[in-house]
Amino acid sequence: MMTRFARLDTPLAGLALIQRQPIGDHRGYLERLFCRDELDELLQGRSIVQINHTYTAKAGTVRGMHFQHPPHAEMKVVTCLRGEVFDVAVDLRQGSPTMLHWHAEHLSADNHRSLLIPEGFAHGFQTLTDDCELIYLHTAAYQPQAEVGLNPLDERLDIIWPLPFTEMSDRDRGHALISDEFAGLAS
Repeated sequence: MMTRFARLDTPLAGLALIQRQPIGDHRGYLERLFCRDELDELLQGRSIVQINHTYTAKAGTVRGMHFQHPPHAEMKVVTCLRGEVFDVAVDLRQGSPTMLHWHAEHLSADNHRSLLIPEGFAHGFQTLTDDCELIYLHTAAYQPQAEVGLNPLDERLDIIWPLPFTEMSDRDRGHALISDEFAGLAS
């Protein structure tokens, strides 16, 4: 039974928002970011094997949309520790009724939310403020040969980014557009 975390479903099956429940008083608060016992059901018994931390200096920066091919597919739990981001997940699961649909959530230190992104989804974000820091919990280690990405500007995705782009890596800008032959990711 989850006591420090509440699960909020999204329109895309398997993609969930985790509302953390901080405990506080006049001094501040204590917030649990992860608890294997309480999050085991959401993680479907998978273990967290890697934790990454990112810092992005400038509002409007876009990072993503990244994913890893099976057998290195991963679930991610993404949390914003400082600033605010528009966090986006795109369903790439073969046969899914929502394949190529996206869903976004505002994540910030103030709203105490994390996004649980299942295997078969691409992930990216846009910073809404300067000086954003995110922490990612991964169920699979990074494998450079398995990582690919979608172009964040792909018209087939039609992601409605809230700000004009200020920064994006050449690598992310160079991701190919989705072809008509793309059948999704097999599980």
